[in-house]
Amino acid sequence: MRDVKRLLKHAAASRGSLRRAFSPEVLLGIQAEIANSEQRHGGEIRFAIENSLSPLAVWGGTTPRQRAIEVFSHLGVWDTEHNNGVLIYVLWADHGVEIVADRGFNGRVGEGQWAEICRLMERDLARGECQAAITTAIRSTGELIAQHFPTPEGNELPDRPVML
Repeated sequence: MRDVKRLLKHAAASRGSLRRAFSPEVLLGIQAEIANSEQRHGGEIRFAIENSLSPLAVWGGTTPRQRAIEVFSHLGVWDTEHNNGVLIYVLWADHGVEIVADRGFNGRVGEGQWAEICRLMERDLARGECQAAITTAIRSTGELIAQHFPTPEGNELPDRPVML
């Protein structure tokens, strides 16, 4: 029964709702927040928002985590010199948030640290505090990156958020 409920939720997810929450002004704010963050560390942050999954993906049980890994690869977040790219992914229909970090963070940042940022963001999204959720997530992610890659080294990936 749970898969049917999720399928209906994804089928009913409105692109209009996503566009209202992530207006051009909000997207520019996200881009500026990422650019500002990357001036304080040597990592790369990408932000991707997806309205919903296809019915086949939902019925097949694709989780937000699985989809985030696909998007991480598709956007080339792994393609940085120091393997220090991080994707913040939002699956709007589920209000699910996932962070996928490249192998440069292995042994440096625990899954629990990334998961905590995700949970805080999910909480704020559920409250309708979209801008606060994103700002906090980008800043917290930047702080973790700065602990391990403190020296800014140029911008290898676009700062512009991606709406899928």
